[in-house]
Amino acid sequence: MEAEKWGRRIRAYRKLKGYTQEGFSRQLGVSVSILGEIERGNRMPAEDLIARIAYSLKISIEDLKPKE
Repeated sequence: MEAEKWGRRIRAYRKLKGYTQEGFSRQLGVSVSILGEIERGNRMPAEDLIARIAYSLKISIEDLKPKE
């Protein structure tokens, strides 16, 4: 459940900023399949990856964090 919320937020911000999955995964240094699993909610992103995602999207971790 928590992973799904993170995945939806990450996907929404990625698209809002105009990144493709391929381009964004390359920028983060992870495979497209890992990013896809995270965005589908099948995998919870590690804390260091959350920080890299927020930095790459130029948003705070708090903005990226799912709302209750």
